[in-house]
Amino acid sequence: MTSTQTTPETSPEPAETGPPWPTKVVVVLREGLLPWQELNVTAFLCSAVAAAVPELIGRPYEDADGTTYLAMIRQPVLVMTGSADVLASARTRSLQRGLPTSIFTADLFATGGDAENRAAVRAVAGADLDLVGIALHGRKNAVDKVVKGARMHP
Repeated sequence: MTSTQTTPETSPEPAETGPPWPTKVVVVLREGLLPWQELNVTAFLCSAVAAAVPELIGRPYEDADGTTYLAMIRQPVLVMTGSADVLASARTRSLQRGLPTSIFTADLFATGGDAENRAAVRAVAGADLDLVGIALHGRKNAVDKVVKGARMHP
């Protein structure tokens, strides 16, 4: 079996911004979740932020053998924890500031897919959502104010 390799593009890559980042991506998890729930919620919430803010996605990775891998969010994602009240307040403040926001409710642990997830959220008024996670993206100072009361995940 023969494989062909493509020659790399000769045009220069666009300049990528790097640290210090002017924005933050933050996930806040409700205290008391099981480890598998923390990981599941974090993955889902990060995927929502990446879908909503495509400029956060870097370039694909490539190893020395030429094998390519999917691109990832190009800046750190901070994972924090807080009480149910902290999550509810963060949701309210994030929406008031117009920041891209994703949520994960306790009901979603029992649903079977995307349509059921959306229906479960749609069935509950925003102020009454049983939040177990929230993620958002925005300017550092705005995000810091939104997640006030949360602390870094241990």
